[in-house]
Amino acid sequence: MATLTGKTMFISGASRGIGLAIAKRAGRDGANVAFIAKTAEPHPALPGTVYTAAAEIEEAGGRALPIVGDIRNEDQVAAAVESAVELFGGIDICVNNASAINLSNTETLPMKRYDLMQDINARGTFLVSKTCIPYLKESNNAHILTLSPPLNLAPHWFKNHAAYTIAKYGMSMITLGLSEELADEGIAANCLWPKTIIATAAVQNLLGGDQAMAQSRRPEIVADAAFEIFKKDARTATGNFYLDEDVLTEAGVKSFEQYGYGDGTKLQTDIFLDE
Repeated sequence: MATLTGKTMFISGASRGIGLAIAKRAGRDGANVAFIAKTAEPHPALPGTVYTAAAEIEEAGGRALPIVGDIRNEDQVAAAVESAVELFGGIDICVNNASAINLSNTETLPMKRYDLMQDINARGTFLVSKTCIPYLKESNNAHILTLSPPLNLAPHWFKNHAAYTIAKYGMSMITLGLSEELADEGIAANCLWPKTIIATAAVQNLLGGDQAMAQSRRPEIVADAAFEIFKKDARTATGNFYLDEDVLTEAGVKSFEQYGYGDGTKLQTDIFLDE
């Protein structure tokens, strides 16, 4: 897939951050982007809504279908996918971006927060992928891409936030399973994870504020890496745990200065990646 012109992406949680960056990068190449997210009205602590995101995607050059919905709800996901197919004629790319984070330890984590992470991260990835598969089978180069980490079983990644680790690794395990399950269909299933933390609302609000943001890269690095993955042959490029920097290095990128959010002198390695 040398170009995404005329191709259709269905992505969860693209009203801001990495999801929006991926959607805009696809739109810049002429893609149709259908996306489901919960934010219909402006949030006091979070930028963007589904409607502002749609405007940015279309300004970038794509066609956008914003859908207000919750990926925990099977009927809403089914309706969203059907709306995308009805408008754009099919689905070529499924991106599982929506995710919830809470880094509390076992004793202090409320069970409703545990359930939220499991429902959005692992179950949501399963549901969105499952619902898109019948249409991905009709594409000539179909990709499922999940924003989740390599399966690093070092105990220290479970020590302080086992619930979050389980929820994110659940996304990765589902995607790994899909890569084998769908291999004969020619549908690629891969994971993509940032090598460094990314300047998003989650980092600003939950993971260290301005200091963490200064050690981050911009979401566009993940978006550009995703774009390179979508161009790969789905029959051969599947079952991988990609890191954004590695993908772009393979694609010929020599310098990553343009992705810096701070001054770039000190970057923080992302969670689940050992130094």
